[in-house]
Amino acid sequence: MSVKEKLLISACLFGVNVKYNGGNNKLKSLSKLSKKYKLIPFCPEVEGGLPTPRLPSEIVSFKPIKIVNNKNQNVTNEFLKGASKALALCRKLNIKKALLKENSPSCGSNYIYDGSFSKVLKKAQGITSSLLSQNGIKIFNENNL
Repeated sequence: MSVKEKLLISACLFGVNVKYNGGNNKLKSLSKLSKKYKLIPFCPEVEGGLPTPRLPSEIVSFKPIKIVNNKNQNVTNEFLKGASKALALCRKLNIKKALLKENSPSCGSNYIYDGSFSKVLKKAQGITSSLLSQNGIKIFNENNL
């Protein structure tokens, strides 16, 4: 029997209630995915020290990186810590692929919200998605499985 490849998956996509609003984004295709991969759920925002539920956050600048919640509280350090922990886990477990939640300031692989809290998307990567891809981890989202 062959060993399944490991896949880091956003915990919210796995069905864990870790979204900012306390809910999840559980994928309908989880059982199909789990036949092919050993799924490793991870939420960078929770692992970085943010509570569930929490205020919605968006990236307001990239140089320097600044992430704030909708009460203008700086949460950059928590996001950076969560991204670092995700990379450390991938290295420790030799994970080469990640399935991350699109539009998230942590996990968005193609789009994130623009920092205005007006539900406008822009083409950019979230902080965890960016760090993982810079380190050779192939990133997928729920729209491009």
